[in-house]
Amino acid sequence: MDMSLSTEHLVLLDTPDQPEVKSISVTSGPSGYYYQSMWRALGSTTVRQMNMPATSQCLKRKVVHLYGDSTIRQWFEFFMKTLPDLKQFDLHVGKEVGPFMAVDHANNILLKFRFHGPPIILINVPSSELRYITNELDELTGGANAVVVIGVWAHFTCFPMEVYIRRLLSIRRAVVRLLDRAPRTTVIIRTGNPRSLTLYYSLIHSDWYSMQRNKVLRDVFKGLNVHWIDAWEMVLAHHLPHDLHPPTPIISNMIDVLLSHICPKKDG
Repeated sequence: MDMSLSTEHLVLLDTPDQPEVKSISVTSGPSGYYYQSMWRALGSTTVRQMNMPATSQCLKRKVVHLYGDSTIRQWFEFFMKTLPDLKQFDLHVGKEVGPFMAVDHANNILLKFRFHGPPIILINVPSSELRYITNELDELTGGANAVVVIGVWAHFTCFPMEVYIRRLLSIRRAVVRLLDRAPRTTVIIRTGNPRSLTLYYSLIHSDWYSMQRNKVLRDVFKGLNVHWIDAWEMVLAHHLPHDLHPPTPIISNMIDVLLSHICPKKDG
């Protein structure tokens, strides 16, 4: 699809009465590189490599809301494996879609994951668990101890671009409302990433479609006080093969970027 057409659609579908929010610049080009297996971000973000105690300290007294697809669920699973004091509640739900919830009582950490609303492909989801991110965000109080992570892309690559644009604009308006009532809320957005190009994915979910949606994703949230995790660059630059679900070394680096946004390094 011609990206100029997508930009035009953004103008037609957006609403003119959205309040202005503090802007964080969004630039094109490489966002970082790997050195000694660690991701080094280019720009203003200093990536900190955090061990288990540092991670627990960073997330102390925080509520982390993870919204998105299985590539976001990976982060929930990573935290469950690396934080021994984080205990998951048995909510008697499917292992793929959740919702999931875990608590670290000692550090007062609450971690939650919920799958985004339809379209959802190749996964059976109870209708009672089909929730849109927009509605979930509107129910949040937000604040300095709230972290919101959004990753919506993989299930949209075989649908028309207009479907994706409308969904992102709806989420954008909810993010604006959240930041308007609770400006100290940390909002982090994960981009899509290259996949393993089997014949099936090449025909239906190719990287070309994912790249187009990444461009639209950045355009929609441009100008908002949100932070980015450039999963596309982090997978592309790594020596490991591309995969819809990046392997643990890449996920570990993504979590370092995530935590660096939540707990930025203080000068001095």
